[in-house]
Amino acid sequence: MPEQAIIAITIIAIALIAGMTLNGIVDKVMQGKRLRYEAKAQAQPQAPEIREIAERQQMIEDRLRVLERIATDRSNLLADEIEALRRDLPAPAAAGGEEVAR
Repeated sequence: MPEQAIIAITIIAIALIAGMTLNGIVDKVMQGKRLRYEAKAQAQPQAPEIREIAERQQMIEDRLRVLERIATDRSNLLADEIEALRRDLPAPAAAGGEEVAR
């Protein structure tokens, strides 16, 4: 039985290390893309859509970081962060252009 526990812990540790490595790689790639978008936005001040894309990408990355922490951490503070993210989301527009109440 203790051998199975050691094997399980080893597999979990390897999975966590691989996940963290993959996260680091994705983070660097996304950071590079964001820097390119920001450089283009500064070079072309008439391109608000590029700035909008960069801001949206940053928001998505922030949410991804929270989701990764949820997957790896079980503390009660994460529930508060999830609720904060829910409050930050804009309400979807109804057919008549009015905001829908939740």
